[in-house]
Amino acid sequence: MSLSSFLLSPSCCEVMLPVSMPPPQCLKKRMVVPHRYMFGPGPSNVPQRILEAGAKPVIGHMHPEIFEIMSDIKSGIQYLFQTQNRTTFAVSGTGHTAMECAIFNTVESGESVLVAVNGIWGERAADMAERVGARVKTIVAPPGGYLTNAEIEKALSEHRPVLFFLAHGESSTGVLHPLDGIGNLCHKYDCLLLVDSVASIGGVPLYMDQQGIDILYTGSQKVLNAPPGTAPISFSERACRKVFSRTTKPVSFFLDLSWLSNYWGCDDKPARIYHHTGPVTAFYSLRESLAVLADEGLEKSWERHQKVAEYFHAGLESMGLKLFVKEKHARLPTVTTIVAPHGYDWKKITAYIMKTHSLEISGGLGPSVGLVLRVGLMGCNSSKANVDMVLAALKDALKHCHRSKV
Repeated sequence: MSLSSFLLSPSCCEVMLPVSMPPPQCLKKRMVVPHRYMFGPGPSNVPQRILEAGAKPVIGHMHPEIFEIMSDIKSGIQYLFQTQNRTTFAVSGTGHTAMECAIFNTVESGESVLVAVNGIWGERAADMAERVGARVKTIVAPPGGYLTNAEIEKALSEHRPVLFFLAHGESSTGVLHPLDGIGNLCHKYDCLLLVDSVASIGGVPLYMDQQGIDILYTGSQKVLNAPPGTAPISFSERACRKVFSRTTKPVSFFLDLSWLSNYWGCDDKPARIYHHTGPVTAFYSLRESLAVLADEGLEKSWERHQKVAEYFHAGLESMGLKLFVKEKHARLPTVTTIVAPHGYDWKKITAYIMKTHSLEISGGLGPSVGLVLRVGLMGCNSSKANVDMVLAALKDALKHCHRSKV
């Protein structure tokens, strides 16, 4: 039978017409991905051990072996966060997904939300809360600075929010915001404390339960050194009571905590119900990254990141470069912000370093655009050898990039 006869034969359920779009030529070439030193604010380089874990065979997202891996992940996150919260799991998505999961589940339309803005992540959180109809109020920290507990308490007393958002490690400005005492203040005013630790967790001390944090989340691609795509999150019992006493459904089905907690085995139901197809290979990578951290130990990881950051800061200052965050205790050890060198185009500096050294550093983000260069040394990338590599690349760039005559 000829092709034309087959296409028009009654046995064919539908008429099959010739395709009008040919196969794209680009897909006939093999994909090439260069090796780069990922020393920007994220993602970080992924160690071979974690890459190999992610390459293991795909199995079903409802298979018992996957549930065992998910249970390991939960235990690893509880260790990372220093929490005993039962409702602890990883959202299928990046840190933004976890941010939305936290806000969409805890906030109903018309409720008051208070957001600390000390960089772009506070701005994003305020945007998300507004989208669910919240009455959003902000308190803004000065560039490179942070809010005092007195300022926070004044705003809590005035606005009486149901949720207070704070970025612990603000990667756009390089600020490490103090946390001690803020949880108690929030609970004094019957408010939940939501903390973004995407750029900080694993690199600095953080104790979810002891510091009274109600919802904490991070991303897989920073200190954990896993590929982007999973976002650890944890809800306290206080937060869960707020979520499960809502009068309306959360605006997102995909991020509905009642479904997610069941899929991750965080509730009391005897069986898990299909909610979404979990990214199983991403779960492999996340599980392995948490195992790597457990092997080193949190305290040693915190100490290593701090020592490497201090070594880096001393090297920058010896070059005559200035740090954007003036107070040493408020400097984020994982992401360093350098005042953009006067007279240089920061875009030319980062482009030169990428082209010449295959090394990524970045410019500012949000409120810090044009003001800083950002260098991230997180997880396995946090070493003195890598600091020396960055310092050499910066010296080379400042030597070869032409200064403006302005």
